[in-house]
Amino acid sequence: MEEVKITKNMKDSADKRAKELGVLRNSISKGAGNVIGMLGEEIVLNVLGGELKSSYDYDIILPDGTTTDVKTKTTTVVPLPSYSCSVAAYNIKQKCDSYSFVRIKKDLTVGWYLGKIDKLHFFNEAKFLEKGTVDPVNKYKVKASCFNCLISVLQ
Repeated sequence: MEEVKITKNMKDSADKRAKELGVLRNSISKGAGNVIGMLGEEIVLNVLGGELKSSYDYDIILPDGTTTDVKTKTTTVVPLPSYSCSVAAYNIKQKCDSYSFVRIKKDLTVGWYLGKIDKLHFFNEAKFLEKGTVDPVNKYKVKASCFNCLISVLQ
């Protein structure tokens, strides 16, 4: 896990791209999370490098030529290895090589690159949670069916 200070340039870039994107189909937050998602991409670029693509299938082409889709959540605390990373069940057909996970403090001052995981490895490690069920790990009632794995399994 790597802590990243969120700069004004990162916020400005994320804000501009979020406004251009608008509201995505199946958006749990009805578009309100776009800036958070874009900041997550900025953090992954800061840590791993690569080229931003923001396609349906992946967000970044990494320096080694593989692709990663960035999954971002907000938080009020420093993430722990026992916390979960999620991929919504409606997103599992994305054609990416890996998932990269990020947490961003709600005040948008700092974020944490949690790590990445090969897509196939993720689904071998993840547990499926149906919408409305309570995650036994963190007691959170899931808003959309998803697959969860622990931060501790990320690379």
